[in-house]
Amino acid sequence: MSWDLLMVLMLLGVCMVLFVVNKPRMDVVALMVIVLLPLSGVISVQEALVGFSDPNVILIALLFVIGEALVRTGVTFEVGDWLVRRAGKSEMKLVVLLMLVVAGLGSVMSSTGVVGIFIPVALGVARRLKVSPGRLMMPLSFAGLIGGMLTLVATPPNMVLDGALRQEGFEGFAFFSFTPLGLLILAFGIGYMVVAQRWLKGAADGGAVVPVRRGLSHFIKEYRLENRGFRLRIGAGCGLDGKRLDALNLRREHGANVVAVERAGRFGHVLLNPRAGMELRVGDVLLVDFSQEVKIGGFCEEMGWELLPMKGGYFRESWNEAGMVEVMIAPESPPIGKSVQEQGFRSRYGLSVVGLRRQGKVFEGQLLEEKLKMGDVLLVAGPWKSIRQLQGMAGDFIVLGLPPEVEDVAPARDRLPHALGVLALMVVLMVGGWVPNVIAGLMACLLMGLFRCVDLAGAYKSIHWQSLILIAGMIPFAQALESTGGVGLAVEGFLGLMEGAGVRWLLGGVFVMTALTSLFISNTATAVLMAPIALSVAKHLEVSPVPFAMVVAIAASAAFMTPVSSPVNTLVMGPGNYRFMDFVKVGVPFTLLVLVVTVLVVPWLFPL
Repeated sequence: MSWDLLMVLMLLGVCMVLFVVNKPRMDVVALMVIVLLPLSGVISVQEALVGFSDPNVILIALLFVIGEALVRTGVTFEVGDWLVRRAGKSEMKLVVLLMLVVAGLGSVMSSTGVVGIFIPVALGVARRLKVSPGRLMMPLSFAGLIGGMLTLVATPPNMVLDGALRQEGFEGFAFFSFTPLGLLILAFGIGYMVVAQRWLKGAADGGAVVPVRRGLSHFIKEYRLENRGFRLRIGAGCGLDGKRLDALNLRREHGANVVAVERAGRFGHVLLNPRAGMELRVGDVLLVDFSQEVKIGGFCEEMGWELLPMKGGYFRESWNEAGMVEVMIAPESPPIGKSVQEQGFRSRYGLSVVGLRRQGKVFEGQLLEEKLKMGDVLLVAGPWKSIRQLQGMAGDFIVLGLPPEVEDVAPARDRLPHALGVLALMVVLMVGGWVPNVIAGLMACLLMGLFRCVDLAGAYKSIHWQSLILIAGMIPFAQALESTGGVGLAVEGFLGLMEGAGVRWLLGGVFVMTALTSLFISNTATAVLMAPIALSVAKHLEVSPVPFAMVVAIAASAAFMTPVSSPVNTLVMGPGNYRFMDFVKVGVPFTLLVLVVTVLVVPWLFPL
């Protein structure tokens, strides 16, 4: 073993450990790889940066934008409404339709995004059918993962393997190359989940159903807000006329959130969004939520404010202008690891955080200072306009259904036909092969912007830069393993272990290696590392590499076994009231089923 190979393997081992502990973030680790490999002399700077010019990396970024356009135009919400109407009161019909719809949408947009959109839909149907959300959440996540097996552009690993084949001089995959096998796995998955959902702890214990369209009264009761809200008027003698709101330090010193400001206007009062730089006026009425116990009489005397009566408690008389909504922290979004104060939530989103639910329980500590975690559910309050705007920020939060006090609208719903037409055009161009896939994606993004299905700011915000940098950073790693003989060593070890086995057993071995690796690192990084190994095994056996590439792609998406093997699984864990072993109990048998189906069908679809 050469010194260069030893250095690359040591670096790979360190990266895998960092991926597992997720410190630092995976994209930071990938950037470290780009820096360290050229410094070690194993590859050149140009080779280390080749991932940023890979067409598939660009295409993945474009697909994030197209997915955002589908959300903003209401395509996904319309599909959800259709699902609710068609399912009726049949739980089995609901599971079948839910998995079909989610997998179908997941074939052209991010599976994490699709599952995030359909969590509120599934919760609402669970409430109407009076069943536990645990019966629906895992079928939802499994369908999202299977959606990645349906088309070439469904998930990054598919495009990574396609790029690896083309780099070796082979034809690569067509848009629908994955579809026959993916549909077969989807059929088995639907049948399996119809039976397996009954094994789930969340389904068996009749756990509490979390309704999607609970009214504001439900939020007040659940988060114990009844005695926390007050209407306070600024008096003439308090010396605050013209003073900025942030200069009062209400949150830091008193645990007070200003939800809204009532100000006298020409035709009555108007409700204003309480921005940090707002200048207060005498006579302004502040709607204040106290996250900690306060003696309101003493507070008003200290500030020189007047306590006003409220009808019905907690700002009910202002519900025509302001309200509340629950949002879930999305995977790897900026708020994770920061407190509400550090995040500057009100300045950034125009809303105040008034409640926190973690693992199904309402948090009762110092809310504003608590570090947020993935899967946390925040109750936010403020003007309906800001709440509607938050609904379109799918990269940071997942809105768990708007309350019935506000109409559920998408920011660009009138552009829905245009979005569907552009999506259809992109698919036709990719299937027909008239232009390269990345050009078809670029054309679709430009048309989405031209038809105002997505704005420029939303397009850039929708791109999951961490995933792109991770892929771009791991591509030179695979090249370094190839040039130093690491791939050859891995192939020799694998063939030695599988000595005398038939080709189907070798395909099964590649599947197992890929699936086990994806338990510890992302499926995209797994695909990048396993691609050269799988292709080298095929070359050694003097058979077509296409079946081996297909097996790696399918295995990389088969992240069913644990709640942390995919962000999709992590998202549904809280709403489904699942435990770690629920995924093991249901996911391991299904992964074995996918293994058997893949090994039997792939050589038939793609002859060796």
